[in-house]
Amino acid sequence: MERKRAIRRVGFVVLVANLLLVLGKGGVWWTTGSLALGSEAVNSLSDVVYSTIILGGLYLTTKPPDWEHPHGHERIEPFISLFVAVGIFAAGGAILWQSTSSILAGTYGGSAGMLGVVVLVVAAAGKYVLYRYCYSVGREQNSPALVAAGVDNRNDILTAGAALVGVVGGQFGYPILDPLAAMVVSIGIVYTGYEIVRDNVNYLVGAAPPEYLRALIVQTALSHPDVYGAHDVVAHYVGPEIDVSLHIEVEGDMTLAEAHDIETWVVQAIRNIDEVDDVFVHIDPRELGEWKEDDETDRYTMFSPDGGNSR
Repeated sequence: MERKRAIRRVGFVVLVANLLLVLGKGGVWWTTGSLALGSEAVNSLSDVVYSTIILGGLYLTTKPPDWEHPHGHERIEPFISLFVAVGIFAAGGAILWQSTSSILAGTYGGSAGMLGVVVLVVAAAGKYVLYRYCYSVGREQNSPALVAAGVDNRNDILTAGAALVGVVGGQFGYPILDPLAAMVVSIGIVYTGYEIVRDNVNYLVGAAPPEYLRALIVQTALSHPDVYGAHDVVAHYVGPEIDVSLHIEVEGDMTLAEAHDIETWVVQAIRNIDEVDDVFVHIDPRELGEWKEDDETDRYTMFSPDGGNSR
């Protein structure tokens, strides 16, 4: 429940903040004709669109599991992030086209003056706050959509800085800096889209999690005193969460109830890792001859000074 409230709260804050930025930047652009401010207004407008998508999508992802979605709806989040990326690519492309056309035609926008400087400085400061907020909550709550929003806000700080250079340059008699700044903004916007796609594709194609997480999974299984080894460990992303399957090696002279207790303990211990969703454990008794060497698992036991069994 706390995760739901935290994620939805961030989505609402980001939406309201971006709406205010659109009004501020758009108002200055409307009165001055500055291409740098216009590109920043478009950038913030795309942020409003993706914030709306995120807010609606996060409402879906935080719904409880149901009959058709027994594992919940969190796996929608990477798709939301990709929709965000598509919108960002479109906004960046439009600004790049406009700024390039302006430079080639020699028709530069007007100077935004001190009002434009103030708006861009306030925007950069606000984006820094949003970046820290979205990124920290996204990491804490394992939300790729919020992490994507954080990355976008971080890059918006750089684009606001580029636009500021254009505005100041226009004031000092270098009007070409205005469309050049808009061009830099557009490149920053496109790069943001690339980062979001790069970070979310792994969630959709079932890639393995980072090595430290794979090592933690193995070490957690081996931390039970009656587990003598593990092999055939498979961990992969299903949406933003990790599904795990593995074989654990135990002595074969225990009762079925004792073996079941070990399996239950291992499953629950691995599920307690924040990023993990489902865990499937197969028990291999020594007497069946199914214990086997697993070089990758052995390496994970040595991944950290206190990891693994030494038996």
